[in-house]
Amino acid sequence: MASAVEIDAMRRALQLARRGPRGLNPQVGAVVLSPAGDILAEGFHRGAGTAHAEVDALSQLTPGAARGATAVVTLEPCNHTGRTGPCAQALIDAGVARVVYALDDPTDAAAGGADRLRGSGVDVESGPEAVAAAELVGDWVALQRTGRPHVTVKWAQSLDGRAAAADGTSQWITGPAARRDVHARRAQADAIVAGTGTVRADDPALTARTEDGSLLETQPIPVIIGESETAPDAAVRRHPREPLFYATHDLPAVLADLAEQGVQRVFVEGGPTLASAFVRGGLADELLVYVAPVLLGGSRLAVGDVGVSTIDEARRLAVASIENLGDDLLIVARPAPTQDAAPPHASTEPSGAHDEIAPAEPARATARAHEGDA
Repeated sequence: MASAVEIDAMRRALQLARRGPRGLNPQVGAVVLSPAGDILAEGFHRGAGTAHAEVDALSQLTPGAARGATAVVTLEPCNHTGRTGPCAQALIDAGVARVVYALDDPTDAAAGGADRLRGSGVDVESGPEAVAAAELVGDWVALQRTGRPHVTVKWAQSLDGRAAAADGTSQWITGPAARRDVHARRAQADAIVAGTGTVRADDPALTARTEDGSLLETQPIPVIIGESETAPDAAVRRHPREPLFYATHDLPAVLADLAEQGVQRVFVEGGPTLASAFVRGGLADELLVYVAPVLLGGSRLAVGDVGVSTIDEARRLAVASIENLGDDLLIVARPAPTQDAAPPHASTEPSGAHDEIAPAEPARATARAHEGDA
């Protein structure tokens, strides 16, 4: 059983892991303890192609200084040679006597490090702070399982399900508390997605901001989907992150390309047409619906065709939470477990029904892909 010192070291390793970037590789932290329980070195993974957390920590020690030490790591040491060598072997070569890790590696390529360590006589224990570790790398784990980022689809609507009034105006359906919530959720995403129709009609900035309009420190990558051109002076082109443009209707291809670039969490906020396309394609892992106590009537529905022609085809959802945000409600829902769906954060811009996304012939995504590091 892990000692109190080792558990404290694991909590420190989790803090270190959060310093690393989200991307192609998981966020991992490591702490090396002396036989007496003193911290000898700390490390974390700084992104694809850089030293993994264990090697980062060992690199701070002189040869032989880790002999008999305990390595505390948030994820099972890898058993894989990619851009870097296997961390399990690095720990063995350093003479580490014990390894404590929180979470098993979920990938076929990198798993097996614990067995390799045990086979070399290293004492291994897993499980301390596993819940916190799983929460930290949950999006990365899901990406390994499904091959695409986690997708959150958001819309704001009136009580009668409208995204805009009859003349197309929609600013603001929801109140300040709901808009603050959406900006906080944007900042938690790796990418924010809109269609070219909405960008052309509403000119959204697609940034995460404070109530006074200041930019938050963390910004999602703006992703624009659709075959229409975006104006050179569009607000999104002034985004602090370089926008990605996809001239395609093929949403799975877009998500696959984003995954290759290390995007783990996508926030879809592009209007009813785009939202409907993600739902229709079975690509929405989570729905955020901000409901304002107002009636608008008319035909501008918050959601369009989601591929349901009869009640038996209804897309059943499980409500995860309902929250009061000022006068508005936030409903968080996910596909019900029995729903036959593909594997798997209110508006601050007008919720325009302008996105040019519809079922179409698959097309190749145009953004560049980056090489990964398992």
